[in-house]
Amino acid sequence: MSSSPASPTPRSHGRRRLIAAIAALLVAAVAVLLSFTLDSGSSSRTSEREGPAQAGDSTTSEPDPRDSALLALARRDAEDPLAMGRADAPVVMIEYADFQCPFCGKFARDTEPELIRSYVDKGILRIEWRNFPVFGQESEQAARAAWAAGRQQKFWQFHEEAYSKTRERNQGAFAEDKLVAMARAAGVTDIDRFLDDMRSEQARTAVQRDQAEGYQLGVTSTPAFLINDTPILGAQPLAAFEKAVEDAAKAAGR
Repeated sequence: MSSSPASPTPRSHGRRRLIAAIAALLVAAVAVLLSFTLDSGSSSRTSEREGPAQAGDSTTSEPDPRDSALLALARRDAEDPLAMGRADAPVVMIEYADFQCPFCGKFARDTEPELIRSYVDKGILRIEWRNFPVFGQESEQAARAAWAAGRQQKFWQFHEEAYSKTRERNQGAFAEDKLVAMARAAGVTDIDRFLDDMRSEQARTAVQRDQAEGYQLGVTSTPAFLINDTPILGAQPLAAFEKAVEDAAKAAGR
């Protein structure tokens, strides 16, 4: 005779409420941290918020729980087709970007190749892409197409093709037929599967997950980056990314 599971005790209810409250406060703290530390100089569909810089406490060596929360955003999934670099790399750069964003394209063409050569290829850096479409329907469609290309292990080739030049925003450059042409150029072989994947609910869910993560952090413009626990906004000079990567690697003991 099987016994029914024991009902939760008042004490367990209280513990769950406490954990939920701590989690909510942590999320809020992270959002505030990013909202006030991200700099200007990026593309956005919304007005950027301004606020005082958040200075760290130089008198204590206690770890900041916000830093741990930011580090935990790295998915480190070795099978993730929207990521490159070793899953156990000491530094992870998360990029929130839109395929119609000209600053994202500038970063992809001018800066990212140097970071790949200097850090990804040497096992120091991992890059994790997050679809963060902010410019409307064509941005949403391009994000789903990129995800679909990833299903055939061609995300980064599609990424390179989509950012190969600056395209006029919301004027048909990312219409479905143009996305198919980009997929072919990127080496996607099964176009029927590509279209099915691009139109699928799974693609929408994947893009919405990335968007929700960014919005929860307070990201309002693209490109936005998180290098371990250091936020960077906009297509900043290569030196800014190099310093952030090297500082993060040093902090990780590399």
